[in-house]
Amino acid sequence: MRRLTTFSCEGATLAATLDDAPGAPDAIPPTTGLLIVTGGTQTRIGAHRGLARLAAAVAAAGFPVFRFERRGVGDSDGTDPGFADSGPDIAAASAAFRSECPGLTRMLGFGLCDGATALALHHAAAGIDGLILANPWTIDAAAGPGAHEHPEANPLPPAAAIRRRYLDRLTSLDAWKRLLTGGIDYRAALRGVAAISRRQAPPALATAMGGALTSGGRPVEIVLATRDATALAFAEAWRGPAFAGLRGGGRGGVTEIDSHSHSFATGNDPARLAALCVAALDRAGNRGEIGAAFPRRA
Repeated sequence: MRRLTTFSCEGATLAATLDDAPGAPDAIPPTTGLLIVTGGTQTRIGAHRGLARLAAAVAAAGFPVFRFERRGVGDSDGTDPGFADSGPDIAAASAAFRSECPGLTRMLGFGLCDGATALALHHAAAGIDGLILANPWTIDAAAGPGAHEHPEANPLPPAAAIRRRYLDRLTSLDAWKRLLTGGIDYRAALRGVAAISRRQAPPALATAMGGALTSGGRPVEIVLATRDATALAFAEAWRGPAFAGLRGGGRGGVTEIDSHSHSFATGNDPARLAALCVAALDRAGNRGEIGAAFPRRA
C-alpha cells in the first residue's frame, strides 16, 4: 500500500511517500526498511518514474520504502540547501520513517547521483545502518557551472569519461581506418590523451565522501552504470586514495550494471537495480539472517 505523508525539518514541511510492505494482518512487522534520497532537484518519483517503481518493487519483496523531497524541492517547503547541506533533511526523514514504521530496527539508505553523495556525507548522523550508492557524484564545483549543487547543469564530461572515449576509439577498427586515412588528427588526439593522463589530486568531494564513509563504519554497496559519465568519474576516484580506507576495511564493494543510463531506466536496468536492493536488504537481516556486514540496531 502506498500513502502520502509529511514531516518537519527545521520549520519546513517536507513531502514524502511510504510504500508499505504487504502482509497478512497478523504478520510480524518488517524490521528492515529502505530510505531513498533523490539526486539533484529530482522529485521523489524519480526520472522516468524510476524511484517510484523501485519503491514498489522493494515493497513487494517485503521491505517498506520511504522516499521524500528535501527542503525547497518538489512539494516540500523551504529553501533548497543543496545536497552537501541536506544532513538535517536526511536525519528528519530517517526519524519520520521510524515513526511511520515503529518496528524497524535496521534502515538502509539508497541514493542516486548527488543523493548518494549526500547519504555518504550525512548517513551517520541520520542513524542509517548501511548504504546503497548508485552512480555517486564526486565531481568538484570547479568541473563546470553549477556542477557541485546541480550535476545535470554541467555541460562538460569528467576526465574519466573522456579517457574512456579515447580508449574506445583506440580499440575501434573504424577509428584506426579513419586515423590511417587522415580522418582523425592524430597529433590532436595524442595531445588530448597526454593532457588527461596527467596525475591529478583526488577531488575534494571524493575525499570528504571517503572520510565520512570510513569513519561512519557502515557497510556500503556501490552500483555503477558502466557507460555513465558520473559513474566513470566515481570509479576513477574509488581506485584512488580518497576511498583507500573503505576499500581496505572490507566494508565497501562495487557492482556494475552494463548500461549507459544514469538513472538505470533502460532495458533490464530497473529489475537489476531492484534485485540488488532487495538482496542487500535480505543481508541486512529482515528475514532473520543478520549478516555481519549489516548489524542490528538496538
